Amino acid sequence: MNRLEQRRAALRAMGSLVLLLGARQLAHGAGIVAVRVWPAEEYTRVTLESDAALSAKHSLAENPNRVVIDIDGLELSPQLRELVGKVRADDPFIAGVRVGQNQPRVVRLVIDLKQPTAPQVFSLEPVAAYQHRLVFDLYPTKEPDPLLALIREKEQAEQSAAQSVNDALGEFIGQMHEKPTTTARLPEMPPPPGAASAPPGPAARVIAPPPPVPPPVAVATPPAAPPLPSVPTAAERGRINRLIIVALDPGHGGEDPGATGPSGLHEKDVVLTVGMKLRDKLNAVPGMRVMMTRDADFFVPLGERVRRARRVQADLFVSIHADAFLTPEARGASVFALSERGATSSAARWMANRENAADVVGGVNIQARDATVLRTLLDMSTTAQIKDSLKLGNEVLQRIGQVGKLHKGSVEQASFAVLKAPDIPSILVETAFISNPEEEAKLRDPAYQDKLVDALVLGIRRYFAKNPPLARNRTL
Repeated sequence: MNRLEQRRAALRAMGSLVLLLGARQLAHGAGIVAVRVWPAEEYTRVTLESDAALSAKHSLAENPNRVVIDIDGLELSPQLRELVGKVRADDPFIAGVRVGQNQPRVVRLVIDLKQPTAPQVFSLEPVAAYQHRLVFDLYPTKEPDPLLALIREKEQAEQSAAQSVNDALGEFIGQMHEKPTTTARLPEMPPPPGAASAPPGPAARVIAPPPPVPPPVAVATPPAAPPLPSVPTAAERGRINRLIIVALDPGHGGEDPGATGPSGLHEKDVVLTVGMKLRDKLNAVPGMRVMMTRDADFFVPLGERVRRARRVQADLFVSIHADAFLTPEARGASVFALSERGATSSAARWMANRENAADVVGGVNIQARDATVLRTLLDMSTTAQIKDSLKLGNEVLQRIGQVGKLHKGSVEQASFAVLKAPDIPSILVETAFISNPEEEAKLRDPAYQDKLVDALVLGIRRYFAKNPPLARNRTL
């Protein structure tokens, strides 16, 4: 055998080995890396992360309601069985999960539902720390009206406060009607002249007559509750003739952790904490109510955040973040508004690009029927919106500058997708650089969070004091 024939034989042997390895790998199928469940009132997401791409077919079944999913190229594994224990009792959509090997290399996943849903199933390519992901999003068949929910929430809060006042008033009047009793000691009188002195004896005790009792007052529920701190004053009604709605947007969430600090603090967690505290403070302001784009740990696409603010006809939009930078020395809070002419600095452009990548990490179903509408919305902007956003940004920047260091002393601008609501003044607040060890420690501190929230509240209130909102199409 000459050298040429020897080389050909070696190549054939190598090819056979490659084919053999490929067949073994194919027989093994994909391996599950992790399973995750993200429950929320808006929707519940189930994620299967694997070391190879998965394909699935799903169908809906009734009596009882359930989603049946067949996943190809998969063998039942302990990691996949963990999904059963991931379901929480308070999940609004999922009652339970069952998994089994339906056919060779086909796993059947059955999701038992608490209510009818409109499921979306899609795949995501590897990105950031994630490998291949197969995602199941379970949405309600009928989306609730968020504006109506805010109205009912406000009315319930006012009724609860009014009832507390009435209960306190009734208790006070009841105490006034009680008949107090007192014990009095009569003064000793000197004996008359010439009278024999009597031996001393015990002093006489009498019950003093009670003071005059005023006529009873009828206690009844008044036709209208007395003025409460949560009700606008007459002067405020003159300037603001209806409820002010503030859209608060804690960044990232769910599959998207955002930036991570040196000690492991996730951006998505700290901004949610700050957002919830800010919500409570703003809801206590007379005539104001807050809509949260997320109030738990779940992912909301950028376009959906904008859409939710527009659905409630929000008067302003505040997105809260705590980003990282290339070096740990970067520090200080920043406020951003939208730009029509590009970023005001290279750092602002870098920040916008990073935040706009949230959809890629969090996972968006690009085949959803409203994706085109959302992309069109994010291409819209108005000069008036940017002008009002800069006013809001300046008020907020001044106040948070009194709490800590500012990264820059003016409002910066860049093309942040989440700020592109054409009719809502919108700002993005970077509360601090979570990549800086000192600022990460501050973000963990509840006292610092409270100071930051107070500054944000003051800035928002100052903006509305100078710029009363216009009447809404649907008055409250």
